[in-house]
Amino acid sequence: MTRTRRPRTAADLAPLVRAALGPHRTLSAVARLRGGSRKGVYRLVLDDSRTAVAYVWSPDEDYWDRPEAPDPHDPFSPASGLDLFTAAHDRLCALGVRTPRLLHVDPEARAAVVEDLPGGSLEEALDRDPEAARPALDGLAEALDALRGCRSTALGKVAVTAGAPASPGRSCARLVADRALSDIAETAVRDPRVAAARDRLEEAVRTLAAAVRPRTEHSLVHGELGPDHVLLDAGGRPALIDIEGLMHFDAEWEHIFLRLRLGPHYDVLRVPGLDEDRLRLYRLAMHLNLVAGPLRLLDGDFPLTQSIRGIAEHNLVRALALVGR
Repeated sequence: MTRTRRPRTAADLAPLVRAALGPHRTLSAVARLRGGSRKGVYRLVLDDSRTAVAYVWSPDEDYWDRPEAPDPHDPFSPASGLDLFTAAHDRLCALGVRTPRLLHVDPEARAAVVEDLPGGSLEEALDRDPEAARPALDGLAEALDALRGCRSTALGKVAVTAGAPASPGRSCARLVADRALSDIAETAVRDPRVAAARDRLEEAVRTLAAAVRPRTEHSLVHGELGPDHVLLDAGGRPALIDIEGLMHFDAEWEHIFLRLRLGPHYDVLRVPGLDEDRLRLYRLAMHLNLVAGPLRLLDGDFPLTQSIRGIAEHNLVRALALVGR
């Protein structure tokens, strides 16, 4: 079902700006930034040419055609909402991990205002000049070390794991495997190649999951840490964005995503001690999810259809290659 969407205007966001930055500030322009699928992200241009960024969580900013009801106790439940954002922001700040500075929160409007970082994304920096971007990658490696060192016996989003007891009977690997099997079933009715390979894919997921040994502690992970989710501040220091999915989980899940997104640049972030059995399972599961998720998003009216189809096709080819065509 296609919805009629109207991006928020300067008049819509003016009350939020006055509350965040002072009653005498005037909002001269607003631009909705591309890419977000679950929240609206707006650059706010003020009367003195300074800028800030507004995040708005509301149903009319969510491009998922069949949005799931968020369940904070499920690590893979949609990472969307002001409460998840503020909990993640506070945890990152406590660890000394850079993220855009929070300027204002409006619970009633389900919105927040943060600083606007001027350095563009790490993805853009790597495309321009990989050598010049090396200090930013080094800074990201330091941030990842801080996250990996923040351990919990509970697993899940930081909004619910603070002070929570251990998670007996719950396993990251089991959660990943169950979601991978669900992704296979969902995708098999959409693509005949998956339908033809369904038995091989399911057998591979179950076999890889059975090889994973139990683990009692979980690291802090961003959950979707591609180079487009890292911005650079005026000093070139990396800052994590789209942080609502911050959770205690296996560090291998983070590193598989980083490896897929960064390609040859991943070597700077490589760390010893990751579990190879988990990496094998998570690699296949990640490819499967990056097929199912984009195809589900295309059920709605998300505007970047060509890029989303490209993501799904690329990951489908990779998943099928892992189990033999």
